[in-house]
Amino acid sequence: MRKYLCLILGLILSIPVFGQNDTIDVTYKIKDPSASILRLFEKDDLLELTLRFDISAFKKYKSKEEYLPALLTLYLNKTDSVNKEIKIKSRGQTRLAMCSFPPIRINFKKTESSNDEFSQIDKIKMVTHCDPGNQTYILKEYLAYKLYNVLTDYSYRVRLARIKYVNTAKNSKPVIEYAFFIEPDGILGKRINGTEVLTRNLTQKNIKPEMMDRMAIFNYMIGNTDWSVPIKHNLIIYAQALSAKPDLGAIVPYDFDYSGLVNTDYAVPFPDLGLKSVRERRYLGICRSQETFMTELMEFSEKKKEFSKVINDFPYLNAKTKKEMMMYLEGFFRDFDKHNIIVYKLLNECLDF
Repeated sequence: MRKYLCLILGLILSIPVFGQNDTIDVTYKIKDPSASILRLFEKDDLLELTLRFDISAFKKYKSKEEYLPALLTLYLNKTDSVNKEIKIKSRGQTRLAMCSFPPIRINFKKTESSNDEFSQIDKIKMVTHCDPGNQTYILKEYLAYKLYNVLTDYSYRVRLARIKYVNTAKNSKPVIEYAFFIEPDGILGKRINGTEVLTRNLTQKNIKPEMMDRMAIFNYMIGNTDWSVPIKHNLIIYAQALSAKPDLGAIVPYDFDYSGLVNTDYAVPFPDLGLKSVRERRYLGICRSQETFMTELMEFSEKKKEFSKVINDFPYLNAKTKKEMMMYLEGFFRDFDKHNIIVYKLLNECLDF
């Protein structure tokens, strides 16, 4: 285990927005050590599912920790399907409090033997619609994950699904909404050869610089300020013993519903930032040299066409919404001019600690 204990750090640092001045004790855990690559994330085609459970009880007791029994039907094609007895419960923080239909954690039976997309999964997170009719938000957040996939394999893979929800408690009309599944942490860790760091109070200096900057610039691009390294808010950190820099962690972000790109009706900026709306951008990454920022921004410039393809080729959003998303991203790329305005914005807003 010694090779996993290389991230013991004792830094006393602070940053203006998110205080971080505690001594650091690092603890690790390994999730799903026997898991292999999941079929679920090998494809991008839409999953068609039916989920039957007591929706009335789920909404009424959404803050409870108890699992509810449910039946998931996976449609393999037009004639074949597979039924799976599962357990579900609500999860999350902000969305748990604000949404009438919060995100779901699904627990599959370990003894079940099958050969479908869910065959190797024990537990998995499913991001659901917040309220009926808000399908646009869930689809835009799904695309935010796909945009980050363009930049790096150190990112959560996601799979889109269209789900028919059947309330077993009463005879009501089924509700059909989009949702997406997020790659389990243990599978991600195995894929990148990393072990999750449980400790809080790490700082951006404890993360591999190129990974830290890529994540921070990406969040700036999509207008997301809802993240913090010290409290591990909306990100996960992995130690990599075989890395060229084993004393520095790898970082992977998640939850983009508070970004300007998604622009949900419940999203508000962090009060201390002084922003009027989540559509305003603010860079929260650590300060680097002008030359470093120029080099790192080149990656984003080179990927612009791929970003556009991810959005424009997506078949489940209308043309107007995709145009709005592209215009928002263009607000970021517009500053890639001969005067390097984008570099000076990052230098002006970055956190120097």
